Amino acid sequence: MTQAKTNPSTDRLSETSPSLFYQVSMSEPESHLFEVMLRVKTWDASVLDLKMPVWTPGSYLVREYAKNLQDFSACDLHENALNWRKCSKNHWQIDTAKTSEIVVRYRVFAHELSVRTNHLDRTHGYFNGAALFFYIPGWERSPVHIKIVPPKPEWRVTTTLPPTETPNTFRAEDFDTLVDSPFEIGTQQSYHFEVEGLPHELAIWGKGNLKVERAIADIEKIIQVESKLFGGLPYDRYLFLLHLSAQGYGGLEHKNSCSLNYPRFALRSPDRYNRFMQLVAHEFFHLWNVRRIRPKALEQFDYEGENYTEALWFCEGTTNYYDAVIPLRAKIYDAKTFLQNLSKDITRLQTIPGRRVQPLSESSWDAWIKLYRRDSNSDNAQISYYLKGELVSLLLDLLIRSRHDNQRSLDHVMQQMWEQFGKSEIGFTDAQLKSVIESVAATDLTDFFNRYLHGTEELPFDEYLAPFGLQLKANGNGNDSAPYLGLSAQPDNGKAIVKFVEIGSPAQRAGIDPDDELLAIDGFRVTAETLEERLKDYQPGDRVEVSLFHQEELRTYPVTLAEPRPKSYQLVPVSNPTVEQEKLFKGWLETTLDRL
Repeated sequence: MTQAKTNPSTDRLSETSPSLFYQVSMSEPESHLFEVMLRVKTWDASVLDLKMPVWTPGSYLVREYAKNLQDFSACDLHENALNWRKCSKNHWQIDTAKTSEIVVRYRVFAHELSVRTNHLDRTHGYFNGAALFFYIPGWERSPVHIKIVPPKPEWRVTTTLPPTETPNTFRAEDFDTLVDSPFEIGTQQSYHFEVEGLPHELAIWGKGNLKVERAIADIEKIIQVESKLFGGLPYDRYLFLLHLSAQGYGGLEHKNSCSLNYPRFALRSPDRYNRFMQLVAHEFFHLWNVRRIRPKALEQFDYEGENYTEALWFCEGTTNYYDAVIPLRAKIYDAKTFLQNLSKDITRLQTIPGRRVQPLSESSWDAWIKLYRRDSNSDNAQISYYLKGELVSLLLDLLIRSRHDNQRSLDHVMQQMWEQFGKSEIGFTDAQLKSVIESVAATDLTDFFNRYLHGTEELPFDEYLAPFGLQLKANGNGNDSAPYLGLSAQPDNGKAIVKFVEIGSPAQRAGIDPDDELLAIDGFRVTAETLEERLKDYQPGDRVEVSLFHQEELRTYPVTLAEPRPKSYQLVPVSNPTVEQEKLFKGWLETTLDRL
């Protein structure tokens, strides 16, 4: 378990630790208000400090959970009110000189259905510990008991925390464990299955078109493949908690569970079902990479502020790479689908101008202020460490495989990181991560890291793909393509609104801005849907008049169109691959190039 901040009294923890008990009620679930009571016993200080986390591990953004807290009060055992004050946005302080038992009550508004927040309505209650509970500074390692009071007798509780003898009451060994153990309360459907002799559960809230038997069979395959990679499963029980929602998407890893959110009717088409399986593979892979193999900066969580690291490219990006690899190895989809998925991700990266501006390591460091706070300039100035980290991991896997004839791979990096850092849960430094990768690759990777992690050079896909008989083909920049304008527009209540203008593009140089309303080209009306076809009537170098509303003022800009840009990229076999290329490709993806 992750170690909490140092407690000066840890040697006497069992003797001096206060008794902490939470009760979570939801008497009126339609109000979206969780009713929380905290009872602290054997307290022997003159003040009690309570702090609410501002973020939750696995989601690197300060979310200010305290903003949802209301109706705070504090009293002693006899219901006598205690003086209290709010010291900062997430810090409450109670005067406790005359009592050793304190009862704190508050309510938390819960109407955000995501994997990292809380949600309560007439159908269920779901919460994450960081978004609901206080911690007492200095006593984060104290055990906590949590009692759930459901609003209806048919509602039951699903969590990975061990139950006590008292009904609906559970024990967390410390605050980190409480944060790491989401709760689902309601009439969720639970499906129990066993993999490698260990119990697993899929708990589903919401209705949709998921074929549960098929999903469980595929989840079992994913578990088996990942277990084989790491040499066994590092838990006694695992919970997949799935919310089938209207349009949500996401996942959040925990040590013995994961929360998943997926559109309820998006599971029939093969592509979207495969994407769901990649989400499952991603969050399950995190129980090793991130939850146990983690950067030094995340070895001890600081719940009050940002925890900076340059290694999120490995934590999330490498996990992204494996969430594509694992379903392939599990035979959920084939090599052709795998390469199609990689092609889509390469397309995403190569069509984001921010790849030339923000290094991968900086993307990781600045996750707290950029990745989840997108604006109209985001694609011009930044890239995702998920996306580029995935593709750098691809290159590293290919590099290692080509140097060692597939006898070594990125798998061996993961295995060594598990042995050296994960099993003992010792945080790694950036230098140690680089050293492990170099030891597996048996080569100095300083130049690689400087160029592709700490610099902004284009990733040399063809150089690393060539030994495997593959190349990257650019599509959509031929003679029948539209000349390049450099903006994207989206329909909005019958209007065509400019959402993005690429830096250095003809549109940007002409003065067109995001949020302008696109009206016409050369005096003829154009919509977001017809823009691309209209541009095909012109040639690169043509000058067109683009009419827009800019802050309600009609403006017309002269724009000189540029050469077409690639719209997509595709991984395809080279012509006449050599025997060595065929051999390396088959060793990597367990099929032949002629079957693509």
